Amino acid sequence: MEYKRLLITGFDPFGGERLNSSWEAVCRLPEEIAHYRLTKLRIPVIFGSAADAVLCAAHTLKPDVILCIGQAGGRTAVTPEVIGINLRESRIADNAGSQPVNEPVLESGPDAYFSTVPVREMVKEIEKTGIPASLSLSAGAFVCNDLLYTLLHHYQNTQTLTGFIHVPFICEQEKENCFCLPLADVVTALTAAIHALP
Repeated sequence: MEYKRLLITGFDPFGGERLNSSWEAVCRLPEEIAHYRLTKLRIPVIFGSAADAVLCAAHTLKPDVILCIGQAGGRTAVTPEVIGINLRESRIADNAGSQPVNEPVLESGPDAYFSTVPVREMVKEIEKTGIPASLSLSAGAFVCNDLLYTLLHHYQNTQTLTGFIHVPFICEQEKENCFCLPLADVVTALTAAIHALP
């Protein structure tokens, strides 16, 4: 079987957290899913640096698909992102202490780019597992969106598909009065989403 190449990323903990649900799930994915061979990459929660790390790895790997995973505490479903916007607007500082307000991701870039992975099909595949999933029309304006927008800009009009999925807190993070999913469920959801890739 000839495998396609998938670069899948998760983030470091941030905001004083001990864990980040995105990386905890990504690092537990199998090495091969469907017709994809996975390369997993842990990236920093730093504006610009996250995208630089992914682009550096992708330059070597030349992946067919780049799928980035991020934590969205407070969400109650696994949410593939439809769009990345050209805005940095940060409620908290990133892990390098940067807290931009009303800054563009790219000075000369368009307002937005649409994800090039099949987000609606991903939602359907995740829902088949019984795990809550829905489309998200906002990746925020923190490092997750910064990464998504930068990658979509870089890979526009190429064969490399690019997308982003936000996942809720995991129960292992022991958040009181906040929705969480068991880590195993997040792994199952991401596996299902990968099955939706062409």
